[in-house]
Amino acid sequence: MDFEKIIELKENAIKTYIPIIRDDLIKFLKEYFVKNNVKKVLEIGSAIGYSSIVMASFSSDIHIDTIERDSILALNAISNIKDFGLENQINLINADALTLELDTNNKYDLIFIDASKTKYIDFFNKYKTYLNNNGSIISDNMNLHDVTNMEFSKRKQRLRKKINEYIAFLNNLTSYKTTYMLNIGDGIAISVLNDEFNN
Repeated sequence: MDFEKIIELKENAIKTYIPIIRDDLIKFLKEYFVKNNVKKVLEIGSAIGYSSIVMASFSSDIHIDTIERDSILALNAISNIKDFGLENQINLINADALTLELDTNNKYDLIFIDASKTKYIDFFNKYKTYLNNNGSIISDNMNLHDVTNMEFSKRKQRLRKKINEYIAFLNNLTSYKTTYMLNIGDGIAISVLNDEFNN
């Protein structure tokens, strides 16, 4: 992996206000992939391809299907993926994740949700059937629920409300156990199938 190019891609994202995963989350994911033998990933929300490029760099036998609804971002991501020579590892799908129908035989070790915060429950419900028995669903941006600034914009207040609803949804699932790691990145939730349902 060309680290200078990664840094350049990161800096360009910051300059153009495109949200990307933070360095501490990258470090966590790298360790998590090794510990849990993650080889096949579904990412919901590609943006410019930064996170999928970073995840693919962990190992040459990692394959990622990543979904991006915005056509301009998708074209940008495809260009970046080609620039890093990762076309054989990363498959970008330019589509709305909520209307897309994947091959039902596709099963993933990890599903990474980092798209529209208002649709997290819908994403979880739609794609949980694509998860391997020992797989996990990682949801980013959980820290939005902690913001208490009264000057928070109406849009962000709405996002915070949706994240709170998503956390309540995760907490009420009997078939999944969710662990929150709010000190990593922008806060993540890791949901794994409970043992009694894992068969």
